Amino acid sequence: MTTSAPRSAGRPRSQEADTAILTAALDLLIEVGAEQTSIEQVARRAGVTRATVYRRYPDKTALLLRTLQWALHDNDPAFTGWRDLDHMFEDWGAYLAVPRLRRLLRRIFSSVDDYPELLTTYHKVNSGRRRAVVREMLLRARDLGELPAELDADVVAEMLNAAVINHLVSRPDDESPAEIKAYFMAIMKQVGHRDRHGG
Repeated sequence: MTTSAPRSAGRPRSQEADTAILTAALDLLIEVGAEQTSIEQVARRAGVTRATVYRRYPDKTALLLRTLQWALHDNDPAFTGWRDLDHMFEDWGAYLAVPRLRRLLRRIFSSVDDYPELLTTYHKVNSGRRRAVVREMLLRARDLGELPAELDADVVAEMLNAAVINHLVSRPDDESPAEIKAYFMAIMKQVGHRDRHGG
């Protein structure tokens, strides 16, 4: 008795279609927001049928969540931290100086009432490990005498998170990385930061 090799169910997915769908969904999320984005718009922009999108995602929320995971995945899994606070805020400045990323972050934060899953996914994908590293950096700076000995690293980390949101909504999108870094350094100065050389 001979047996044939098992056949996989359905047609194999096209990587090209997958990428086109996620790219279209990301563009629309940035341009018009979660509420105004639709499966039909995504399909049209991606050059595929609605059925092609629905084969992959049961609804718009599932598509947008996967889109964020795809767009915000950690590009450097070997990342273990920054050299010091100066280096950390230099990195933040470079990231927050990209207008497209700023718009995406504003869309995510502004969708918290209607699509809270987006913010949850953002925190899981982009903030989990790095949030812990931020806390470690603050503790290291405190141990080095750059921050007050009584400093609560968790409270300051929350302040910095709030400062990111404030910068996104109150500052122009054309600020330079150096200007954004200076913004965070000014905040740190108010909580007692000074470099180890006394500057």
